[in-house]
Formats: sequence, C-alpha cells, structure tokens
Amino acid sequence: MKTVYTLDQAATLPVWRRPVTLLFLMAAAMPIAFSTWSALLNNFVIEVADFDGSDIGWLHTVREIPGFLAIGVIAIIMFMREQVLGVVSLALLGVATAITAWFPSMGGILTITMLSSIGFHYYETVNQSLQLQWLSKDRAPQMLGWMASAGSAATLVAYVLIVLSWERLGLTYNMVYMLSGGITAVIAIFCLIAYPQFDSPTPQVKKFILRKRYWLYYALQFMAGARRQIFVVFAGFMMVERFGFDVHEVTGLYLINLVANIILAPIFGKVVAHFGERKALVFEYVGLVTVFLAYGGIYWFGWGVLLASILYVLDHMFFALALALKTYFQKIADPADVAPTAAVAFTINHIAAVFLPALLGYLWLVSPGAVFLLAAGIAATSLALACLIPRHPEPGNETVFAKYRRGAAAA
Repeated sequence: MKTVYTLDQAATLPVWRRPVTLLFLMAAAMPIAFSTWSALLNNFVIEVADFDGSDIGWLHTVREIPGFLAIGVIAIIMFMREQVLGVVSLALLGVATAITAWFPSMGGILTITMLSSIGFHYYETVNQSLQLQWLSKDRAPQMLGWMASAGSAATLVAYVLIVLSWERLGLTYNMVYMLSGGITAVIAIFCLIAYPQFDSPTPQVKKFILRKRYWLYYALQFMAGARRQIFVVFAGFMMVERFGFDVHEVTGLYLINLVANIILAPIFGKVVAHFGERKALVFEYVGLVTVFLAYGGIYWFGWGVLLASILYVLDHMFFALALALKTYFQKIADPADVAPTAAVAFTINHIAAVFLPALLGYLWLVSPGAVFLLAAGIAATSLALACLIPRHPEPGNETVFAKYRRGAAAA
C-alpha cells in the first residue's frame, strides 16, 4: 500500500516527487504519443488505407465515442483513485499508439483508434480534474500555461526527429508509432511506481451531478467540442488532400505550432490572470471566426498553400487560450464538484464530436468550404456565450445575469 500525502505534506517531499511535478511529467508524456499519432494520421490513412473525406469523418467519430462516455470516470473513481486512473489511462494511450501501424485496414484502424482514444479521453478527464484540485486559484492560469508549454516542448523534440530523419533514415509508420507510444507508456509506468498518492484538499463528490448554475460552462464546452472537431478532422486533412503535403511537411507545420505554444502558452496564462477569462475567450473566438472564414475562402476563391499554412498555425495559437475555460470553472465551482463535473463536461464537449465528423465527412465531399463556414458559425456562437462571463466569476456570480438576480432579490 502506497503512502498517501495531503498537499501540505507533499510540500516536504523532494521537488521531483511533488504533485505539480507529476502533473508536468504527465503533461509532457501524453502529447509524445498523441501528437505523433495526429501528425502521421492523415498520411497514414490516405497512403495505407486509401481513406477519403467520408472515411476520415467516420474514423474521428469512432475516436470521439470514448470522450462522449467520459462520464464513466465517475463510476470508476468510486473504487479507483483518480491519480491511478489517470496514469493507467496514459499507459493505455501509449501502448495503443505503439501498435497502430500493425492494423493497416479500415476495421483495424478503427479498433486500435478506439483503444487509444479510451486512454486519451479518460486521461484528459482525470488530468483536468487533478489540475484544478491540486493548483490554487491564483496560480492556476500561469501553471496551466507552463504545463501546456511543457507538453509542446516534449512534442517538439519528437517532431524535430521526424522532420530530420523521416526521409534520411527511411523511417516507417511502424517505427515512429512504436517509439513514440513506447516512450509515453514507459513514462506512465514510472509515474505509477515512483510517485506516492496525493489527497486533494476537498473530498470529491462521486456521483453524477448537473448543476443549473454551471449552465454557461456546459454551453461553452459543447460549442468548443463542436468547433474543435471541425479543425482537428478537416484542417489537417485539407493540407494533405488539397495541397499534397508529405509527412515531413505536415510535421513541419506542427513544429511551428509547437514553438509558438512553448513561447505563448505561459504568456497566455498571464494574460488570463491579468485580463480575466471573458476578454481572453472573446479574443480567441474573434480570431477563430476569422480563421474559419478564411479557410472557406481557400476553396471558394482558390487561395493558396501559404495562406492555408498560416491559418493552420494561427488556429493552433488561438486554441492555446482554451485554458481560460478551465480557470473560469475553477472560480465558479464548489471544490467538491471538480471531479464529477470534469467528467460531465468532457461528455458534453464530445456530444457533437460523436456525430459531427461523420456527417460533415459527407458534406466535405460536396463542399469543403461549407464545412469551414459552419465552423465559423459555431465560433461566433461561442463568442456570444463568452460575453456572458462576468469580469470576476465566483460562486453566485457565474454569469452577467447574476447581478440582475441579486437586484431583483434585494427589491
């Protein structure tokens, strides 16, 4: 039986064994497998399995089913500690990524994608919960920014190796998937063995909860999931299908994104802390509306590959501000609600993700530009919702309407 430490007791441990260090290590380990899988995916499925737009839509629909079922985390943490579940899920992601190239058929790719997705989504659900429980409210924006930067730095190393050695060393998909997934799995096993268990300050509610006062957070999560799916599924696919990008070229774009995230993520954390969640999210959504409309222009007006590449990088940069959504919830939440609400929010985030990629895959065959126009509309809806966040959110002041309720009650 492992020793269990409170967060105060954990402060006496060596720095490398403290909760925040564990969060950083897991933040670095996850994208080594997931981002490498993402970087190679479009080329892998087109070259090996001859996917078209409809096939890639179905693949991502299958990939998002575990995200929709993330609410199952609530049942699992009734008998398994969140920390253990997070590390085991990370190991599953690594192992499934490692053997991806062993199944180069439609059925095989869908099956192994489902397994890796279970690992990814359950890890992400628990990781978000632990971050909000283990980080204080005043430090959370900056620390979340630094963790995003750490993940980008770890992925940068993997991508540099792919870009420099893919053609020179004649790498195969199997080699890269085995190495990246293996590294993530090894780090997860190390985390399971080397770290004690940490208790959060507030015991978590271990049942399904859906609170009326969190409605704006739920709505923003739903729209974020729908919007992000369109980018994840179709923006990279466009670069390969329309402009013929090779693996090292797609990975080169990812490299630019990573360098930008390493530099900007900590800055964005400070921006959120200084200007507040509303202004940060409004800035993000205005930028995303512009980017998605420009994506549509690539198909409607024949704009070229340079603009497409710039938009791809800008898109990633704006998504880095999504940490503001986490800190908004941290500020309005009952501390005991963090774990179950993280699971519920992840499920809400993936409602659209289950059906949207498959449906839009068919629309893509008819009009790719219309797919991005829809994404711009979703981003505009997110913008309208973000305007409802108060300057200083807290329990009882979750939306700008709270002041009117207080005024009516006083009257």
